[in-house]
Amino acid sequence: MMNRCFTPAAMYLAAIVFCASGLLAEEPAAKGKKSPMSVTASEFGHLPDGTTIVKYTVDNGNGIKMELINYGAIMTSLTTPDKNGEATNINVGFDNLEGYLAGPPYFGATVGRYANRIAKGKFTLDGKEYTLATNNGPNSLHGGEKGFDKVVWNSKKIETPEAVGVQFDYTAKDGEEGYPGNLTVTVKYTLTPSNELVMDYTATTDAKTVLNLTNHNYWNLAGAQSGKNYDHKLKLEADKYLPVDETLIPTGDLATVKGTPMDFTSFKAIGKDIQATGGDPVGYDHCYVLNDQSGELALAATVKEPTSGRVMEVWTTQPGIQFYSGNFLDGTDANAGLKQHEAFCLETQHYPDTPNQEGFPTTTLEPGETFHEVTVHKFSVEK
Repeated sequence: MMNRCFTPAAMYLAAIVFCASGLLAEEPAAKGKKSPMSVTASEFGHLPDGTTIVKYTVDNGNGIKMELINYGAIMTSLTTPDKNGEATNINVGFDNLEGYLAGPPYFGATVGRYANRIAKGKFTLDGKEYTLATNNGPNSLHGGEKGFDKVVWNSKKIETPEAVGVQFDYTAKDGEEGYPGNLTVTVKYTLTPSNELVMDYTATTDAKTVLNLTNHNYWNLAGAQSGKNYDHKLKLEADKYLPVDETLIPTGDLATVKGTPMDFTSFKAIGKDIQATGGDPVGYDHCYVLNDQSGELALAATVKEPTSGRVMEVWTTQPGIQFYSGNFLDGTDANAGLKQHEAFCLETQHYPDTPNQEGFPTTTLEPGETFHEVTVHKFSVEK
């Protein structure tokens, strides 16, 4: 039986058509009528070697705008209207390239070859052990020292009647950051007229490898610099989560959330139980096991911010979602001035450390298979 992650891309065509056709309820544009959808390109800066980095500005013609750069296939901002029609950026980023070159915290980045952590930077395929950079304590995090967030991607505009955005392409060479196989990756970020942000990931390899791709947007629906996220109300479509050890590696158990601070099965303010989660620093940094494991597009999370009225739904084909409450944000320039818990992440993905966890859904990709996953963020407002 073929793995759910690597079935042919056509399997998900219906999901993308569902999103792009606007079958979800459409919200009115901010402060006026719709305008034409558009994608424009401009210069964002230069790498030390002189390479020009391009910024794309994508407008869905209905009040949603996003900016992306071809360094790290990073989303630098996403602007949406609030319940009064006032548009604000709700996605944390930097105003210049230098902020992204400084390193973590992965603001807005496309993360790979393996998102999240791999224990002790080691895994085995077909009896051969592979060694990765240990860039997060004893573990490997988000692809290593130079993951997909720190490379220049080929890029081009996407302009169709159904959606506008940017396609990013990158080939990771065999042995890059310790991973086997020449891996060809395509990521498409598009906006639809129905205020959906569609993230579409595909990949193929010429040798057996492991793969886990996600986007690392940091959200604050009240505005990117508006303070603590504690009043955001979150609902996760997950009855179980993955407990972790002191280095944030899953123990291998799938634990029920009921009766614990991890329970978001009904709407709950992020700040309500955050101090009871423990950890150092305190907060949420856990992968939730989504109830729908079919590989079809399904609702994973809903977030509501009461002051602005903004609502964000997250739909995905992936089996897990990492909820991170911004525990390591420290107020420094390297963190865009954000302090602890002033932004949060909902990273749709496979489970951390899967190559070392026999019971988790596999992240192994074989030659001849196509990795394909889709995540959709649907934006709306409540009056």
